[in-house]
Amino acid sequence: MLPAGPHALLVELNDGEHAEAFHAELIRRRARGELPAVRDIVPAARTVLLDGITDRAAEAEAEAEAAAAAGPWSGGISGARDRLARDLASWRVEAVPRADREPVEIPVIYDGPDLDEVAALWGVGPDAVGALHSRTAFRVAFCGFAPGFGYLAGLPERLHVPRRTTPRTRVPAGAVALAGPYTGVYPRVSPGGWQLIGRMPDPSGLWDPAREPAALLGPGTPVRFVPVGADGGTVPVPEPRAGTTPTPRANGRRAGA
Repeated sequence: MLPAGPHALLVELNDGEHAEAFHAELIRRRARGELPAVRDIVPAARTVLLDGITDRAAEAEAEAEAAAAAGPWSGGISGARDRLARDLASWRVEAVPRADREPVEIPVIYDGPDLDEVAALWGVGPDAVGALHSRTAFRVAFCGFAPGFGYLAGLPERLHVPRRTTPRTRVPAGAVALAGPYTGVYPRVSPGGWQLIGRMPDPSGLWDPAREPAALLGPGTPVRFVPVGADGGTVPVPEPRAGTTPTPRANGRRAGA
């Protein structure tokens, strides 16, 4: 755990699964009223930021304790934050249960400009990319990059792909993309360096400031991609052929989108 300014903690975890489990535990405890006042809980790839720790009464108490027993968290740092840090270190965090919520379904037309390149990296034909991708159970690990953009985890390691060598200056809204261990859907037009394998016909629901919550894909949300045709109708997904098991070609790098 690292201090981040006078009223925030940055908790570093071993990997994405531990970060997701820790974030879920924070949300559960806050819902039960067992968490001190924390304004924001922000998960990332391997960290969770707790910001706005402003329990004044606890702060005064912890400051007095810190003065009596000097330690690594004593002396001029928020007392409420110090006490929370000590509490967090004693937590037992369980793994996130799976299949406890119905997934959000994202329709996707698999015709992205990088489909052939991803197929080559996976060692399959282009038609198999949509089949393998849509059969994967995804969940939102964390959000970032742009409002409504979720980093979806779930791809097995053999399907991880690198970012493009040269990012695009303009990625269309609704583009379905891959990079490293993640899948994402661009909620609006923006630059981007991920491999584009398809598109969501109508991405307007990914981010709606007039809705609560504004983001369709929040941390922990299960997601399933549903192949559709250009007319919006569902299309059959071919079964993987024998002997077309993907082989690892490259490990992705995680950064940006």
